[in-house]
Amino acid sequence: MADADSLILHHFNASPFSEKIRLVMGLKGLNWVSVVIPSIMPKPDLTPLTGGYRRTPVLQIGADIYCDTQLILREIERRHPSPTLYPNGEAGLSWMIAMWADRAFFQASVPIIFGAEGFNVPEAFKRDREQLSGRPFDTEQMRAASPMMRDQWRGHVAWVEEALEASKGDWLFGDKPGLGDISAYMNFWFLRNAYRPSYDSLMAPFETARDWVERVDDIGHGTVETMTSQEAVALAGQSTPIARTGVDEQEPQGLREGNFVSVSPDDYGRDPVTGKLVFSDASEIALERDVPGLGTLVVHFPRVGYTARRS
Repeated sequence: MADADSLILHHFNASPFSEKIRLVMGLKGLNWVSVVIPSIMPKPDLTPLTGGYRRTPVLQIGADIYCDTQLILREIERRHPSPTLYPNGEAGLSWMIAMWADRAFFQASVPIIFGAEGFNVPEAFKRDREQLSGRPFDTEQMRAASPMMRDQWRGHVAWVEEALEASKGDWLFGDKPGLGDISAYMNFWFLRNAYRPSYDSLMAPFETARDWVERVDDIGHGTVETMTSQEAVALAGQSTPIARTGVDEQEPQGLREGNFVSVSPDDYGRDPVTGKLVFSDASEIALERDVPGLGTLVVHFPRVGYTARRS
C-alpha cells in the first residue's frame, strides 16, 4: 500500500524519459508505484500537482513533486544511495552524458522515428507536441531530415562504442552499471521500440554497443505496484511536504527564501510554474504552492536546462 514515503512515478509506457527512471528503480532494486498518465494534454490529475508543468515523467513522494528526469534521478540517489548511480565515482561526467542524451542524441532520434511513422501519428498527438514545442510538428519535414539524422545517430552510437571499448568492462565506466549507461541507453530503447528497422540497420556495425544494450535491458524495472491518478492526488492532499529548506547565499540573481518565483524549461514545454521559494542550490530549486483542495505542495526543478525568475 502506497504511503507518503512511496516513490510514485507518473509516466506512460512509451515515454523514453520514463524508461530511464524505470531502469534506475531496477538498478537499485526499489519498490515503486506506477501511475499511468495520458501522453498528451489534458492531464487533469497531474496538473494540480505540478502547477502546470506538462512534461513526462514526474515523481511524487507524498506532497513533494519532482519534475524532470535530471532532478528525479538526483532525488532517488539522495534517498536510496545504495547501490550508487556512480559506482566508479563518475558523477559529474554522468550528468554531462545525461544532458547529451536528453538533447543532442534525442533530437537525432525524433526525426528518424516520426519521419518513418508520421502517417500513424494521431492528429491530437501532433497538435499537443506543437503546443509543447512551440513549432510545427511536421512529419514530412522530419522524413526529409531523416537521412541526415541517421548519419548523426550513427555518430552518437560510435561514441558509445568507443567509450565501451575504452572502459575495458561491460559498462561505460567499468564493471558496474550506472547513470551514464542508463542515460545513454534511452535513445537506443526509443528507436528500437518505435521503429525497429532503422535501429537494426544503424546498429549492425556496432557489436559492442549491441551487447551492452542487451545488458541494460536485463536490469529490469524493480518491483512495481499500481495506483490511479486520483489516488495519487488524494495522497498528496493527505501528506505534508518534507522538502529541504534554505536558499543558497550565492544565488546569482539574489533570490531569497520567500520570494515568489516562476520556473520553466528553457527548451520546450515552457509553461511556467510559480510559487514561493523554499530551497535552492546549484542543482535544484523548490517552490511551495498552496493548492485548493490539496493544501501545501512543494514542486522541485533542476537548475540546468531551466530558468528561474522573480514573479
